[in-house]
Amino acid sequence: MAAELVGGALLSAFLQVAFDRLASPQLLDFFRRRKLDEKLLANLNIMLHFINALADDAELKQFTESYVKEWLVDVKEAVFDAEDLLGEIDYELTRCQVEAQYEPQTFTHKKNKKIESGMKEVLEKLEYLANQKGDLGLKEGTYSDDNDRSGSRVSQKLPSSSLVVESVIYGRDAEKDIIINWLTSETDNPNQPSILSIVGMGGLGKTTLAQHVYSDPKIEDAKFDIKAWVCVSDHFHVLTVTRTILEAITNQKDDSENLEMVHKKLKEKLLGKRFLLVLDDVWNEKREEWEAVRTSLRYGAPGSRIIVTTRDEKVASNMRSEVHLLKQLGEDECWKVFENHALKDGDFELNDELMKVGRRIVKKCKGLPLALKTIGCLLRTKSSISDWKNILESDIWELPKEHNEIIPALFLSYHYLPSHLKRCFAYCALFPKDYEFVKEELILMWMTQNFLLCPEQIRLPEEVGEEYFNDLLSRCFFNQSSVVG
Repeated sequence: MAAELVGGALLSAFLQVAFDRLASPQLLDFFRRRKLDEKLLANLNIMLHFINALADDAELKQFTESYVKEWLVDVKEAVFDAEDLLGEIDYELTRCQVEAQYEPQTFTHKKNKKIESGMKEVLEKLEYLANQKGDLGLKEGTYSDDNDRSGSRVSQKLPSSSLVVESVIYGRDAEKDIIINWLTSETDNPNQPSILSIVGMGGLGKTTLAQHVYSDPKIEDAKFDIKAWVCVSDHFHVLTVTRTILEAITNQKDDSENLEMVHKKLKEKLLGKRFLLVLDDVWNEKREEWEAVRTSLRYGAPGSRIIVTTRDEKVASNMRSEVHLLKQLGEDECWKVFENHALKDGDFELNDELMKVGRRIVKKCKGLPLALKTIGCLLRTKSSISDWKNILESDIWELPKEHNEIIPALFLSYHYLPSHLKRCFAYCALFPKDYEFVKEELILMWMTQNFLLCPEQIRLPEEVGEEYFNDLLSRCFFNQSSVVG
């Protein structure tokens, strides 16, 4: 599912880049000076817009119709070919402009022929795919460049830290107390250290609960000598995980490539000390790999504790841990989460009609805090009853869940992003899971991809990038993973 969402996101992003290049006056001038066929540019523009009009319907149907899914793959390849060709022309245009400063420009028949033949080949592919519209039952959609043109997006899970992002946690007070009691109680456990796994599906708030527990003043009663938080994620490598634990404990970078050396260092740091370690987002199901990581952790003092967050009970079983199953939020708590993110800091109140529609939307979020937060942030930007009803009645809610109820809510939120933000966020999907973005670096990467719209150079690209980033942050597409002092 995630791979499909990424693919859809990049299709829309690349289409927009192609539209921007085709709209360039310099491109048309390039064709005229070389006496190339201008109709090729116009036809490519028309064909790409036609494909884009089908993208909405196709990206929804791909989950239930395999032929549409295959069609989308072929379309993406053709669009990438078009983008590559436009990129080559852009390079040639820049080269000619530079050379013109020093010597008269000369155009070879061979290069002109290559550009025209490449353009015709791309057009043939796109026309062939467009002609399959009827056989696949695809419908054309309409869009406006800034608000309605859709494209699917994938949620990029950011690495977690121990810092509490949400100041209030709804509906988890009892569960928080249970875990704190486990941390502070004296247990006779021969398998040191004691382990508790918080288990539940994606979007339930496992990490948020662990953050609130980790930061609660009550655990000072447990008198831990060492506290450390490690985001593990799905790439479980014994040396990497062990070294990351060591770095979290020492707060220093370690470049050791030898597992024996890292084990010894970690043993020295933990020997005779009572520690609390949080291992967030664990996916590894291989017991032998966990046992290898656990080797040095056994040297902690009695009373040491490990909290694990995972979606899979098998992970907890292989770690021989106690299990705390996290369930969906109740109806009242769901509404509180939604309301907290949907209302604009007190300057917007729900009337009876919006309240009624909002309650029905909340039910569709299936008690998942992340879904409620995401949909709430989306509706925060929409105050009309028609906008709320459109989201309530969207077919996206009927997408196959594939054991993850969070997908429709996330898909909807990405679906309604303005086009200029869609391609910026789609770009983030190229990075590995749990990649930690630095705002300034990401803005520079957006700049190199020409994603930042700076009409007539009124504003600096860095200012536009800052605005885009802050907009995505306010819509809950990014979470702050750490605080820079």
